[in-house]
Amino acid sequence: MPITRVAVAGLGAIGRVLARKLSAGMPGLTLACAAARDHAKARAWLDAEHIACPLVEPEAFPALADLAVECAPASVLERICRPMLEAGKQVMVLSAGALLPRPELIELAKARGGQIIVPTGALLGLDAVTAAAEGRIHSVRMITRKPPRGLLGAPYLDANGISLEGLNGPKLVFSGTAREAAAGFPANVNVVAALALAGIGPDRTMMEIWADPSVERNCHTIEVDSDSSHFTLAIENVPSENPRTGRITALSVVAALRKLTTPLRVGT
Repeated sequence: MPITRVAVAGLGAIGRVLARKLSAGMPGLTLACAAARDHAKARAWLDAEHIACPLVEPEAFPALADLAVECAPASVLERICRPMLEAGKQVMVLSAGALLPRPELIELAKARGGQIIVPTGALLGLDAVTAAAEGRIHSVRMITRKPPRGLLGAPYLDANGISLEGLNGPKLVFSGTAREAAAGFPANVNVVAALALAGIGPDRTMMEIWADPSVERNCHTIEVDSDSSHFTLAIENVPSENPRTGRITALSVVAALRKLTTPLRVGT
């Protein structure tokens, strides 16, 4: 079996799970290198975990890896994606919201023979949406409910003077398109960007975001109406050590990587 060399960009809640899994051994995959904002902290963690992995800058990925997994702040997406795509290689992107204003990255992948992979992440049902998009989708609507702490620091809240302190009940903090949601909540709703990319695009995919002190999990509901089916899907994700990110997101990346080499692939 050919070996795919994997670079991990970011060693936060998601990157650490991925580094552990790859280091422990995944058929056809090997941990080639990693990048982190704080090299000293990352090196200390890698050493404590007994993970042998060079720390490099993202620009060095193409020389060392066949595929890079982006699990870093959206602000560094270009540094991670562009060198790999220029080299005709693969990038797995979790900051799907950052892709929406950067269609040139998709064009670059097309021109150089590279590929951008957006894993399912925290949202189930993307297979169904992708299938429905082969026909005609009439509408897509997503409703997200998160504990208030999971929305803190969102630019949209700051720009509109929306405070979540002392919240006693559910509060609708946003209603609009997926494109607007991804811009206003770049660390919170990559799920809606993935949904938009799978379906009818960021300007027709609608979203509501609620800050809800009564929930302890990140809750997502999607409603799709198409010429082939009408379906509603709901998921409640347990937050990771980073309250903005569900635990299932990291596991989704691991599952997506396994699909690259497994002899049996289930799902679209």
